[in-house]
Amino acid sequence: MPEEFDQRPATFPVPDENASVRRRAAFSQSFGGLTSHHVVPASAAQSSRRRRRKAHDDSLQLIDDLTNRPMDPLFSDSRLTQRPTSAIELWFTRVVVFVICVAVGFFGCLFIQRLHTDPRKAVRQNWASELEELNTQVDKLNTEVSALQGQVTAQSKKIGSTAQNDTLMQDEMVNGVTRVTGEGITLTLANPIAADDSANGTYHRDNTSDQIRLVSDADLQMFVSLLWQSGAEAISINGYRLGVQTSIRTAGQTIMVGVNPVQSPYRIEAIGNRNELADAVGSKRQPALYASFAESGIYPQVSKSKSITLEAAASGNLSYATTGEDE
Repeated sequence: MPEEFDQRPATFPVPDENASVRRRAAFSQSFGGLTSHHVVPASAAQSSRRRRRKAHDDSLQLIDDLTNRPMDPLFSDSRLTQRPTSAIELWFTRVVVFVICVAVGFFGCLFIQRLHTDPRKAVRQNWASELEELNTQVDKLNTEVSALQGQVTAQSKKIGSTAQNDTLMQDEMVNGVTRVTGEGITLTLANPIAADDSANGTYHRDNTSDQIRLVSDADLQMFVSLLWQSGAEAISINGYRLGVQTSIRTAGQTIMVGVNPVQSPYRIEAIGNRNELADAVGSKRQPALYASFAESGIYPQVSKSKSITLEAAASGNLSYATTGEDE
């Protein structure tokens, strides 16, 4: 190797503050034993005799920077290369890191659980609680109205004549505004929540769809109409008396009797001739109806009673109606 070539510096000096802690993995320990850190082809040795290499070559400076300073000093953090010197400090660091990881995981789970919660559920629960309170108040007011109507009836008996009292009593019984007692029947309908005979846990379903066939407001209206046609004098559903202003309808997924929600099982009580009423809504008189109910898993039950007591129905306020004598 030429003498002037050996006089070239092995590499550019690197300041101590910019010295890299770790080198690239491509350079092994045998790298330090090389006489020169630069690869020189055979033709370069001859050309070096004619032209001396510049001490500050830009290309050599670039290669030197990539080799000795792969990371910019602005991005290097000396704290990343510091390691605990003692075993106590090492284990203390591990414990602190473990506690931080557990805390982050715990609060992360709480955050994810909070994201999966439905805020509308709390709102629905509040509305359901308010609705239950309002229904309780309505029932209480209906009870008070029935008691007051009983007092009015008692006072009317003392003041009016016997004929007038009988007429008033008959009208009140027909309109459902007074408490009545008599023989009758009880018809019970329940939604098909039981499993099939095979005990495989499946529900009774309608043949034409995949939806579960439930008792609807139309079913209750149909049975109530049959009872009225058969001479029923008073009817109630789940304890709510049917009056002149009482309707049976569906609000959302709930069946309403007037303003009162009812749920399965639905118990229809009717006062009248119990034999005639039982025959009118029985399977012998309504075979097609009972067959369609049986396909869906609904089995109406009819029972006769010697004495049934029905409370008075809620009466509405009259704002525009007056008697004919006022004209």
